[in-house]
Amino acid sequence: MASYNKIILMGNLTRDPQMSYLPSQTPVCEFGMAMNRKFSKQDGSKGEEVCFVDCRVFGKSAETFNQYMSKGRQVLIEGRLQFDSWQDKDGNKRSKHRVFVENFQFLGGNDRKPSGAPQTPPASPEPVADGLPGDDPEDIPF
Repeated sequence: MASYNKIILMGNLTRDPQMSYLPSQTPVCEFGMAMNRKFSKQDGSKGEEVCFVDCRVFGKSAETFNQYMSKGRQVLIEGRLQFDSWQDKDGNKRSKHRVFVENFQFLGGNDRKPSGAPQTPPASPEPVADGLPGDDPEDIPF
């Protein structure tokens, strides 16, 4: 039987990302996100709930995420859910779902981290036209 594990979330970081490295020297960046939901109750009053999620990103993406993101910044992530379980120091069984981030998109303004590092990566240069017919935006007939 086929299965599908994909999650897309948009929210704000609840804390600064934490960078570490696996024994293989693979970068790992962990962060928390919060997603808010506002709604109207049956009695007409307004309600709000918040969902908190722990996330993890690996490799070069982890380094990029750590460099440009900080607490409060908004991000869109795409990834998969993974169930983690462990025993705490008191011997109690603990578990939670975590998002393993595969792609992300920085959102919001161009605020700066306290260190002065830019929050969004510099834009990549515009592609150079090859001079082929139809490449010039001025040639569009509408």
